[in-house]
This record gives sequence, C-alpha cells and structure tokens, in this order.
Amino acid sequence: METHGIFYQFFHNPVVGATFLGWFIAQTVKVVVGVVKERRFNFKWFVGTGGMPSSHAAGVTAMATSVGLYEGTGTAIFGVTLMFTVVVICDAQGVRRATGQQAEILNRIMEDIYWKKKIQENRLKELIGHTPIQVIAGIFLGLFVGFVLYWMG
Repeated sequence: METHGIFYQFFHNPVVGATFLGWFIAQTVKVVVGVVKERRFNFKWFVGTGGMPSSHAAGVTAMATSVGLYEGTGTAIFGVTLMFTVVVICDAQGVRRATGQQAEILNRIMEDIYWKKKIQENRLKELIGHTPIQVIAGIFLGLFVGFVLYWMG
C-alpha cells in the first residue's frame, strides 16, 4: 500500500524535478541574455523557442541523465529515454532550425513584395530551432542538472 498520493509522488519524483529544472534554468538564461543584449524584458523569451542554450536539449538530457542514474543505464526505461532524447535533440537542431531559416527567407520575400506595394502579410517566426552550439550548451546544462540533483538527493 502506497503512503502518498499520485500528486505527491509526481512532485517528489527526482526525474520530473531534474527535467523541469534543466528546462527552467535554460529558459532563465535566455531571458537574462535577452535583457542584457536588448536592455528590456520580453516575456516571450521565457516561453519561446530557440536561443542559447537549448531548453529542449537541457530538459531531455537532464531527464535521461536522471533515469540513467536512478534506474540504471542497462534498463529498458533508460533505453527509451535515451532514444527520446536523441529524437528531441535532432529535431531541435535539425528540422526546427531549417524551418526557422525558411521563415527568414519567406519574410525577406514578403518584405520585397510589401515594399513594391503588392501584398502585406504578418512576419513568420524565424527563431524556431537551435544552432549546434546552442544544443551542445543545452546538453551540458542537462547533464549538470541531472548529476547535481542526483548527488544532492
């Protein structure tokens, strides 16, 4: 018989905590960098995608690290978590980055058309994916968070 309810278990789960903390730290760093660079605060920096470091890479790497440390790297759940991490990281750096580059080109085309007074459309979001450096920084942040929380716990 379990002594704690499902919500208690969820909020005291070290893997959930490491995953959230990895993501949260990465998003907070993006906000700080944005405030320093632009000398203003924009809430979109906290919830948006893209930027340094990759919060996607940080969160899933912290998750995989925690699962490996708590459950063992020879377990099926670690294998699933590791493969999920690889897919998310590849997506963050590959597909989403290409989408952002396409948005940048389309915005330039739309600006040309607008200035020629043929059409006016809303700009597409260009900062969607991550550069390899942003992803690597997110991976190292996730590893750091996973190990530190394991050692503290």
